[in-house]
Amino acid sequence: MKRKKVTWPQAKAFSVHLLTASGSFLAFLSLVAASEGRWTAMFWWLGLALFVDGIDGPIARKLEVKEVLPTWSGELLDNIIDYVTYVLIPAFALYQRGFMGDNLSFISAALIVVSSAIYYADTGMKTKENFFKGFPVVWNMLVFTLFVIEPGEWVSFAVVVIAAVMTFVPMNFLHPVRVARLRDLNLAVFLGWCAFGAIALAQTMHASEWVKIGIAVTGAYLFFIGGVMQFFPNLGTKKA
Repeated sequence: MKRKKVTWPQAKAFSVHLLTASGSFLAFLSLVAASEGRWTAMFWWLGLALFVDGIDGPIARKLEVKEVLPTWSGELLDNIIDYVTYVLIPAFALYQRGFMGDNLSFISAALIVVSSAIYYADTGMKTKENFFKGFPVVWNMLVFTLFVIEPGEWVSFAVVVIAAVMTFVPMNFLHPVRVARLRDLNLAVFLGWCAFGAIALAQTMHASEWVKIGIAVTGAYLFFIGGVMQFFPNLGTKKA
């Protein structure tokens, strides 16, 4: 049998899959840090994994990876790694730190992993405008916010329960890059949240009051703006 020659487009396309797969190693490093109670290190690794997740999709579309390597599913690979970095590790960290007490922390972690597993099975989780339908299980961002702000055990538990319920509510949630309407504003707010988060990490999770306020305000905007845009479908549309 003749061995098939690997073409340059195929090599470039496969390198994108390797980039995506690198998120699994970042997840491993984050899990090690969480098991040792090194929360700052854990969130740095998760932040780097979030960055990789943000750039691999546009690169894949530019290189037409799906067409060049049709038997390799980048979407499946991405979902596997996303479940670990967006869901499993944040849930483990929430339970491991236990700032809600043993019982509430355990229940919260259980709600996160089960509701998110069901959400990932929904093949219709995206709208035509690239909004997510229901809370898009970005528990890495939400748990990070709880770690920084520390609003108290019952408020934290209520936030987890509400977000888990919102997973199954037909409310739109923003994808800051792929949703065209208000993209400049939404992306700026998302980058603002990332900047406040980086400062909080630089402050070893003992964030200044203004950083906590910045994370809370930008986080609330990102959580609710999709629903606002759903209620006002012409908001952000360009007039002819």
